[in-house]
Amino acid sequence: MGVKRASASTDASGSTRRVLAALEDLGLLLEQDRELPNVVTLVTGDAPRSSWWSHPKGRLVFAVLSRLAEHEDVLFTKLLARKVTLVHRRLWPSLLAVAREHAAWQMRGLSRAARQILAKSEEGAHEASGKAVQSLAARLLVHTEEVHTESGRHALRVESWDEWARRRRVRAERSLLRARRTLEEAASALGAEPGALPWPGEN
Repeated sequence: MGVKRASASTDASGSTRRVLAALEDLGLLLEQDRELPNVVTLVTGDAPRSSWWSHPKGRLVFAVLSRLAEHEDVLFTKLLARKVTLVHRRLWPSLLAVAREHAAWQMRGLSRAARQILAKSEEGAHEASGKAVQSLAARLLVHTEEVHTESGRHALRVESWDEWARRRRVRAERSLLRARRTLEEAASALGAEPGALPWPGEN
């Protein structure tokens, strides 16, 4: 039993280092994708059509993602094609600048529920769920992350990007044009389609 646990820990450590190296090089990685560079494929060597949970190496993927979620240089957010995207620290200033703009593509068509959650997030981090939160995350209007509550259940923690920036000590890129261009170049280098970023028609 001890040997098996040590082996599993070694596999997770090695896979995590491999993913981190790729993320540092590319700047962006998808959590899972059939074609673009992503964590699941780097860990398993496969590109499963269904959720990675059902893959024989699903536990290893979970272990790696858990370690990455706690890493100081990794941010999980909905950036490319509304999919979970890992963003390396070097791109955080650019992402922060774009996220805080509250541009038309972010605000247009927001539901009343979404606007209420957005306003509440400006007052402090809180738990929320549902389509309204997903809409806000897809528009980069809030930062979200899964957390474990004291009762043991999973919950979604929602916070403003300003609060996230204070917590992670990040300063936004001053030039919005440069910020967008940096993210667009990283997405292009990854092989993403021009419309994968959430500001269609402007990249």
